This record gives sequence, structure tokens and C-alpha cells, in this order.
Amino acid sequence: MLDRIRPFALLLGRIGIGVIFLVHGWQKFTTMGISGTTAFFEQIGIPLPGLAAPAVAVLEVVGGIAFIVGAALPVFGVLLALDMVGAIVFVHGANGFAVDKGGYEFVLALAAAALAIGFSGGGALAADGLWRRGRRTEAVAV
Repeated sequence: MLDRIRPFALLLGRIGIGVIFLVHGWQKFTTMGISGTTAFFEQIGIPLPGLAAPAVAVLEVVGGIAFIVGAALPVFGVLLALDMVGAIVFVHGANGFAVDKGGYEFVLALAAAALAIGFSGGGALAADGLWRRGRRTEAVAV
């Protein structure tokens, strides 16, 4: 029974985490703007904020989409987890654990989820799994 449910649980988790990253990246483009994000990154001491701000925004948007469709999951899982480690180091770590005090609880959960999903295979309808399945079929046919 669990083997039947697991792929769909991973699908839902993958989509949920992907949407969170996508929205946070999108906000860096639209709500804050790249110039506002760059100013914030400069204020909190992120090195090379003029490069880091658009890079993080692009990573979160593209990584979020990749999670939603289940593509390149190990790559984006690691990159998004590192993105969240940066958020802990530069923003949330000094505030302690509790999210209600601006702590790192939420970003730590996102980092852990990004890694777990990144190396899970992605579950049902993951592009990575569909691509691997198609490659196996081609190999057998040859």
C-alpha cells in the first residue's frame, strides 16, 4: 500500500516546495525588484550583492519550476539547499530557531526538504523519472 502512495506523496511535496521557491524568487523580481533585492543583500552583508541578487532570484524561480516538473532534481535540490544555508547564515541564524522571531526554522525545513526531494527520484510524473524510463525502453529496444 505504501509503495502505491509514496510516488504521489513525493509529487505533492515536490510541487509544494517548488511553489514556495518559485514564489519567493518571483517576489525578488516583482515585489522587491532586483534593485531592492540587491540593496537588501548589500545591507545584510552578502558578498557581491549585484551578482548574488539576480542569481538567487533566478535560482529560486528556475529551481522552483524544476521541482514542480521534477527535472534535474539532484542539481536543484543541492542548489536550493545551499541557497537556504545562505539565508540562515546571512539573515535568520542570528535570530535563533523560532520562526516567529525571524529565526531559521522555516529556511532549515526548506533546505532539508530540497535535499530530500532532490534525491528522492521525484515521485509520480517527475520529468527525471519519465526521462529515465524512456531511456531504459530505448536501451532494451536496441
